[in-house]
Amino acid sequence: MKIAVVILNWNGRKLLEKFLPSVVQYSSEASIYVADNASTDYSVAFVKSKFPTIQIIQNQSNLGFAGGYNEALKNVDADIYALVNSDIEVTENWLQSITEKFQNEPQTAIIQPKILDYKNKDYFEYAGAAGGFIDQYGYPFCRGRIFETVEKDTHQYDDETAIFWASGACFFIRKSVFDALKGFDSDFFAHQEEIDLCWRAFNTGHQTQYTSKSVVYHVGGATLQQGNPRKTFLNFRNSLLMLVKNLPKSSLFQILFTRFLLDGLAGIQFLFKGKPLHTLAIIKAHFSFYGMFSKNYKKRNDKQFPNYYITKSIIYRYFIKNNTIFAKIF
Repeated sequence: MKIAVVILNWNGRKLLEKFLPSVVQYSSEASIYVADNASTDYSVAFVKSKFPTIQIIQNQSNLGFAGGYNEALKNVDADIYALVNSDIEVTENWLQSITEKFQNEPQTAIIQPKILDYKNKDYFEYAGAAGGFIDQYGYPFCRGRIFETVEKDTHQYDDETAIFWASGACFFIRKSVFDALKGFDSDFFAHQEEIDLCWRAFNTGHQTQYTSKSVVYHVGGATLQQGNPRKTFLNFRNSLLMLVKNLPKSSLFQILFTRFLLDGLAGIQFLFKGKPLHTLAIIKAHFSFYGMFSKNYKKRNDKQFPNYYITKSIIYRYFIKNNTIFAKIF
C-alpha cells in the first residue's frame, strides 16, 4: 500500500523550516510532497535546497486549501493520501497504525489521528482534537473541543472509533474514494471543505475513523488566525453551502431557515462583543451563499442519510445546558 504525505504550502517557509524535519524523520515509508500555492516567500527554493528528497508540485495560483489539493493530487501516485498542514509536527510511527487500519478495514475511507496542541501538548488542538461531529444544524464540534472549550488530554479518547468528520489539519483518505467523490469542493476555497467531503463520503456509504495510536501536534491558525473576519466569512458561508449539498431534502429548507436565525443571533453577539467586522462578515457570507445556492443545490447526490448528527443542537447543549465537554452531551 503506497502512501503519500502531501503538505500544502502558501508563503509558509518558516513553518516548513520548523516542521518538515519531523515529517522527513518519521515518514520513511512514504513519499513526501510539498504542494505550493504560488508562494512568493521563496518556499520552493528553500525546500529544494534543504530537503532535496521531497518532491515539489507547483500550482500556478493560490487555489486555497480545496482547489490547491485538488490540483496537486493529480500529480501524486499513491493508494493513500496523507494531507498534512505545514504547521504539523508528527511523531514516531505516526503512519504505521494508519496504514494498518486501512489494510485491515476496507470499509474505512478516511482516518484522523489524535491532534494535540503544539503550544500546549497536554491539551487537544482546536481543529480536530479526537475526531469531529456535527449537530442537526451543521455546527461542527469535536471530541475534546466544543466551541472555545478545549479539553486536556487525560487519555479519555485513547481509542479507535467511528467519527463523522476528520480534520483537514491531518487528513488521511483513500485515493479511490477521493477520486470517486471528485475531491474537495473548490468553491469552498478554505474551511469546512473536509467536513463536506466526509459528509459526501458518509452519504455514499463510506466510513470515517479516528485512531489515538497515531499522534500529531498542530500549531493551529498559522495561516488564518481565529479572530480574522475572513475566517468568519468562510466558515459561515461554507457551512450553509455544505447543508444545501448534503442534507436530506425533507428537512433542508426547515434547517436552513433555523440556521438563518441562529446566524443572525451570532451576528448580534459579535456586535455586543465589539466586533462589527465579524457581523459584517456573516452578512457578506449570507449574500455570497444566496448567489451560490442554485449551483450548489445541483451538486446534491441521489441519497442523503438522515442519521448524520449525534445531538440536535450543540448550541443548546453548550450555552443553555452548560455541557462544555464531549462526554456531557449524552
